[in-house]
Amino acid sequence: MSSDNHQLASSIFRDLFGIGRLQLILLMTIFISAIGVVLVTHSTRQLVVERNNLYQEKDDFDNEWRNLILEETALSEHSRVQQRAINELNMKRPDSDKEVIVNFE
Repeated sequence: MSSDNHQLASSIFRDLFGIGRLQLILLMTIFISAIGVVLVTHSTRQLVVERNNLYQEKDDFDNEWRNLILEETALSEHSRVQQRAINELNMKRPDSDKEVIVNFE
């Protein structure tokens, strides 16, 4: 029985590496390419998720930027600045006879 198993193993080995060499090479090529497809697909999906996260972060930054521009516009409005100068700092516009114009030429 042991001799039959040995003959069977040697027969399979001889068939694979002798007669079926091309089929074995093709089978190994198929396995390698299948593993490559799986790895590339996984990598692509990870990159797509990362890209979507970056787009979301960009949109969040754009919204924050718009809000900051609106806030800056509201805070720098001339009438608001003038009101704060009068109310909080007790400033007033100087009389025209007390104004001094400096000319840098």
